[in-house]
Amino acid sequence: MYRKIMEYLKKWKESKYRKPLILQGARQVGKTYTVLEFGREYYENVAYFNFETNPSLNKTFDENITPDYLIPILSHIAGVTIVSEKTLIVFDEIQLCERALTSLKYFCENAPQYHIIVAGSLLGVAVNRSTFSFPVGKVDIKTMYPMDIEEFMIAMGNKDLTEMIRKSFESNAPMPAALHDICMQLYRQYLVVGGMPECVSLFAQTKDYVLVRHNQDTILASYLNDMSKYNNLNEIKKTRLAYDNITVQLSKKNTRFQYKLIKKGGRASEFENAIEWLNLSGIVSQVYKVEQIKKPLENYRDIDSFKIYVSDSGLLCAKKSLSANDILYMVDEINEFKGGMTENYVNVQLTINGHKTYYWESDRGAEIDFIIQRASDIIPIEVKSADNTKAKSLGVYMKKFNPKYAIKLSAKNFGYEDNKKTVPLYAAFCI
Repeated sequence: MYRKIMEYLKKWKESKYRKPLILQGARQVGKTYTVLEFGREYYENVAYFNFETNPSLNKTFDENITPDYLIPILSHIAGVTIVSEKTLIVFDEIQLCERALTSLKYFCENAPQYHIIVAGSLLGVAVNRSTFSFPVGKVDIKTMYPMDIEEFMIAMGNKDLTEMIRKSFESNAPMPAALHDICMQLYRQYLVVGGMPECVSLFAQTKDYVLVRHNQDTILASYLNDMSKYNNLNEIKKTRLAYDNITVQLSKKNTRFQYKLIKKGGRASEFENAIEWLNLSGIVSQVYKVEQIKKPLENYRDIDSFKIYVSDSGLLCAKKSLSANDILYMVDEINEFKGGMTENYVNVQLTINGHKTYYWESDRGAEIDFIIQRASDIIPIEVKSADNTKAKSLGVYMKKFNPKYAIKLSAKNFGYEDNKKTVPLYAAFCI
């Protein structure tokens, strides 16, 4: 399946400033598969090492971590001759071997001719919670996410549609009505299936939502196992409580995260470590409120006011045990959840595109779902789950801050009026 990150990996390979690459991201987003495919396509051979399936590898790094010592031994273990420039060296689940991570410093300094990519599902957790000697400044770092809706559409055989969507986004010209309806159907399918590559592959082959849900449940179970395996003993229960409660809070009219909703009397001091663990693992992301619309936005975030979204819309629906038909037909019974689910979807698309997202509230309660910086402009984004695009809050914001333009994401077709760019939800990947 087509993954956009391949373009980044090709540029990394050709860069004269290339360093060992750390590819991080949540479990099951396709890190290992993508790296191995990249290696097979662009190198003569791949030397692959997995610290989870082969824990005895740790002993090799315990003895010596200089490249001159490691390369002959790793060649023998992998059964391939590691040749500089021609072999891709892959360290998988590197969070399980601190010394292997430290060795990247010496590869960068003393043997930059070797091409190394390391992957880790819980690398953020390991680095922040252990005594890791992180090779600061000696590595390139890239975060990998689930497939976005454009990659999903391409996997479904609709590459031509994605090209038409991009043209309409740039020109603000509506898509033909029949194609708009098809794209909205694909959008709803994406909400159910999500962007986990194995789920997308299953759906592309079978169109069976039951099989997809089984796979999603397996991924969710692995996340729960990780919370036990890679967490402090006294934090396990709190982390699970917080994670289970995120989907509940997305069903509220006000989706701002509230500790008291995790449990009666819940406070930040009790659950902030659990929230941090979920963030570092890549399972969720926090979106902070900004108190002022000024650059840089990060300087004006309110650390006590934030929303939490999960990393994949399909896993969100699976966690809520919503049937495929509930989403495909947007039944009235899920009305309370539609807003939070749609916001979650948009945040995923914006995050994959590299945007740091925030939200804004006025003193009188007007709220803008997302604030991003696009090029040199601060852009407000209003999100609606249906085609009702009346947005009083957006009017308040525009009158107060006079942005270059605003974006309204909804079920409506493309358009542009009164400095408001109307974008259908399926085109969020264009932003």
